[in-house]
Amino acid sequence: MRTVVLTMKASVIEMFLVLLVTGVHSNKETAKKIKRPKFTVPQINCDVKAGKIIDPEFIVKCPAGCQDPKYHVYGTDVYASYSSVCGAAVHSGVLDNSGGKILVRKVAGQSGYKGSYSNGVQSLSLPRWRESFIVLESKPKKGVTYPSALTYSSSKSPAAQADLWSTATYTSSQNRPRADPGLVPKEELSTQSLEPVSLGDPNCKIDLSFLIDGSTSIGKRRFRIQKQLLADVAQALDIGPAGPLMGVVQYGDNPATHFNLKTHTNSRDLKTAIEKITQRGGLSNVGRAISFVTKNFFSKANGNRSGAPNVVVVMVDGWPTDKVEEASRLARESGINIFFITIEGAAENEKQYVVEPNFANKAVCRTNGFYSLHVQSWFGLHKTLQPLVKRVCDTDRLACSKTCLNSADIGFVIDGSSSVGTGNFRTVLQFVTNLTKEFEISDTDTRIGAVQYTYEQRLEFGFDKYSSKPDILNAIKRVGYWSGGTSTGAAINFALEQLFKKSKPNKRKLMILITDGRSYDDVRIPAMAAHLKGVITYAIGVAWAAQEELEVIATHPARDHSFFVDEFDNLHQYVPRIIQNICTEFNSQPRN
Repeated sequence: MRTVVLTMKASVIEMFLVLLVTGVHSNKETAKKIKRPKFTVPQINCDVKAGKIIDPEFIVKCPAGCQDPKYHVYGTDVYASYSSVCGAAVHSGVLDNSGGKILVRKVAGQSGYKGSYSNGVQSLSLPRWRESFIVLESKPKKGVTYPSALTYSSSKSPAAQADLWSTATYTSSQNRPRADPGLVPKEELSTQSLEPVSLGDPNCKIDLSFLIDGSTSIGKRRFRIQKQLLADVAQALDIGPAGPLMGVVQYGDNPATHFNLKTHTNSRDLKTAIEKITQRGGLSNVGRAISFVTKNFFSKANGNRSGAPNVVVVMVDGWPTDKVEEASRLARESGINIFFITIEGAAENEKQYVVEPNFANKAVCRTNGFYSLHVQSWFGLHKTLQPLVKRVCDTDRLACSKTCLNSADIGFVIDGSSSVGTGNFRTVLQFVTNLTKEFEISDTDTRIGAVQYTYEQRLEFGFDKYSSKPDILNAIKRVGYWSGGTSTGAAINFALEQLFKKSKPNKRKLMILITDGRSYDDVRIPAMAAHLKGVITYAIGVAWAAQEELEVIATHPARDHSFFVDEFDNLHQYVPRIIQNICTEFNSQPRN
């Protein structure tokens, strides 16, 4: 009996041990499952904005194709939460246009967001926004749990919209002031009304006119493709008062302005206006259209801004029905940068109908390929978007913005010797004033300096002293008559050292010397030094000045750079001719 009892006890103990081991093993398996949960990365579309996602930090998967300009991005490196999450990822370089996984982290709102062009995406500028985010590679932090399902805010919540309204700054086409959210009509509390409007990309401050082809031959379908490119350009450029402004002129038989530079001052309104443009029909008179833009478009009344380069983009289907060379030359000489987009072109059997062969090269600002874009088919027109936007915003290469009136450092070297006299000296200063008035004066345009000389020399003011025309004209009036001898050679050397040595590298250097007599010292070596240093010298002699000495001082050819008058009162007669010679010489430079 005892043996049976012991056997039963052993069996019970054995069963207990089996259950214990099985339970421990089962608990380990369960623990393993708890420690290694399966994380599902949520997917989002290209148009999802970071502000719609409540989670402060999350990993998501973006689809391909988020490089498209319609997915708006605001900022650089740090993005306003109104931005497309995936668009920002492409702009930042974390993703390419094929999509993939990213880590998004919310950060504080910024007082300003700077737009930029990067990785095929043009981001926009923004004054301020209540919340920001940054995009990183999808490397999860240890110990951090990321949501498998994102938490979205409700777009229908009036409270949330009121909060957005009160914490952001808006600029609408009606310049609507900021308002108390409680006073905003319900119909205005919509997602669309909350979209921020950029002040524009300050790195692309240009005044742009698009000349679009409205001729009958283009057809309605191709005209729509042309409008689509315009709308895409308007979006990519980040239109705004602190950045690029854009107007549109359509040409056919005769050109007409659809809207000028100040009509629409943000990309959204401009795109809407472009959609409403209707085709005019007629011939393809491109030359007439360029002349129209030169004379009428870039005026202050139409929103043209001083200091912003003027750019014209001309779109041509096939070839123009009139000549463009002369009209384009006048446009270039007015400081307009002309770009041509040519589509399809003439077939071999059609070339006999082309009015002006090689018309694009005759028209563009430079014939180096930078200003010309050609596509074989209208269906490839969209491929010009990114290169065109990049080129028109490259203000350092917009060479035609420099004109004979806005691109020089001009140093006046004025004879103050005893033979001039007080009255005649005032006449000389009036001559200097009349010449100065013809130029565009600023610290980035033409700058003026002045030296007065007798036996000695005196710097009246340098190039960096005054940066506005009124200040320069007042400074000229204040120059006091010195009186003494006439050492013109020493004066030229002094001007080279005290004025032109401080000239900007990209400026043309012009010296305008006025004297009434023969120099007491040698002028040949100083004049040669000026010529070798690239200083274009004009010599103006009065009364007893020596003609042969003026010709030595003047840049070759002397007939274009030296002038002589019998009396001081006749100096004013040479102002138009001197300006004309300065501009003719400037405009004769090769366009390559």
